[in-house]
Amino acid sequence: MRFWLAFTCLLLISLISTAQRLEVSDSTGWNYLQEGQEFSFKIYALDSVAPYFSLEGASGYKMQFDSLGNFSWNPSYDLVDRLEKQKEINVIVQAAWKDGRRERKPLNFTIFHQNRPPIVEDLPIFYVKQSSANRYQIPSEYVNDPDGDPLVFKSIQSQLPEGVVLSSLGLLTWTPSRNQFNNLKNNPLLLEFVVQDQPEKAETRGKIKIAQTQLDLPPEMLLVPGDTSFTIKEDERINLKLYVSDPNGDDNITSVGFVPSDSRISESSLVQNTSVQSEFTWSPGYYFVEEVDKERNVVLTFFALDKSQNKVQKKVNIKVLDAENMEEKDKALYQKYRNSLIQAKSLIDLLDDNNEKLSKAYKKAKKGKKNRSIVNASLGATTGLAPVAFAQPSTYKTVSAIGGTTVLTMGTLEATEVIGKSKSDILEKMKINVDIRNQLQLEGDNFARKYALKSSRRNKEFDPDRDKLLPIINNQKLVILELDASKRTYSNYQSKELKKTFPDFSDQ
Repeated sequence: MRFWLAFTCLLLISLISTAQRLEVSDSTGWNYLQEGQEFSFKIYALDSVAPYFSLEGASGYKMQFDSLGNFSWNPSYDLVDRLEKQKEINVIVQAAWKDGRRERKPLNFTIFHQNRPPIVEDLPIFYVKQSSANRYQIPSEYVNDPDGDPLVFKSIQSQLPEGVVLSSLGLLTWTPSRNQFNNLKNNPLLLEFVVQDQPEKAETRGKIKIAQTQLDLPPEMLLVPGDTSFTIKEDERINLKLYVSDPNGDDNITSVGFVPSDSRISESSLVQNTSVQSEFTWSPGYYFVEEVDKERNVVLTFFALDKSQNKVQKKVNIKVLDAENMEEKDKALYQKYRNSLIQAKSLIDLLDDNNEKLSKAYKKAKKGKKNRSIVNASLGATTGLAPVAFAQPSTYKTVSAIGGTTVLTMGTLEATEVIGKSKSDILEKMKINVDIRNQLQLEGDNFARKYALKSSRRNKEFDPDRDKLLPIINNQKLVILELDASKRTYSNYQSKELKKTFPDFSDQ
């Protein structure tokens, strides 16, 4: 009978467990995916009652999953790094029934990196001059690889005019002859090239339009970012990239620079990397804007000149907002942090020295208890005093006799009760000394650990927590300990000394 009862219970448990199992509708291939590959499946439970489904751990992956168990996902192309090749993604599906039952199933995905070919946008026109060495660097802002792969440029030999050379870095050079230059007047050349990423070697074709320059045109300038108005704080940095080209050839550009409306902006802020590419980097600093002004507007005029003094210019407006000097604030907060712990350590060291003195005094008191005794004699009932004469004349003597009873008591007393301070006073001082020392150590450790980081010291709780140390450092019971006032000066401890007392102390 017992056997059948146990067998029935096990069968019911097995059926319940089986009824709650979660299954995937697509049992093959759903967990091995490529970036950009869209797929879907359905999660269902082996139960007569449909549960409510939810998904955990999918934040940031843009997975789609509804309460009925329908799952869909298109892994983004930036999910797996090009050098990483594959990545494991783990999420958990949870099914909940109205009767309180729950079932969880982990979903483990392996995502493989999917290489994408380079992207080539419409390139600026390549204007050439007759009998001149024309150079055209394919701009990197127009040709890029979405995966960040290194790029190699290749020419299509069947389309190359005589004398045209395209390097693997995208530099096109050509010195057209007179006939070639004349042919460009009515028939601009569309030169195709190939961009190949490495090491996957995916390819994309691009086109460069080559046209004849008939006029001495001014240079062209491209600012990246292309905005003409910016708002930054004093502690922020602005970075602009300048790309300059000339329809008559990049060699026609003689100078690139800028004129600021505020003389405090140095010319060194603009660095010319190449003749056609420059970079402007500038950070105002905490003293650029007066506190009463709150903000200051600056105008930068960038320009480029060619050999004929043709000029192109673009203006950029920058609004600089006043910002709190975090460097100075962090220094001040750190000094408060350090000084508070210096005060705490100074008192801890003083209390440790005092505890040793009290311990010695207590040991001396206990030793005196064993070596010193007091004799106590008291008179009982005394009847009188009278001279007594002995009978022998030759040795006649007179002595005094005491009539009555006399009690003699010999006892041992504590030496400290007779000489010096009371032993109980020493014990009380030792207790006060240890209590203050332990409390200061505890609060000091908590303070050193909680505010070890710069960011935590910027919190508004820093000063109130720092003030909690002051009542301990200035404890009123310190007067009872009779500490040496000359030793209450705070030492300039080194960081390693502070770390010995407060292990979590930070020297930054």
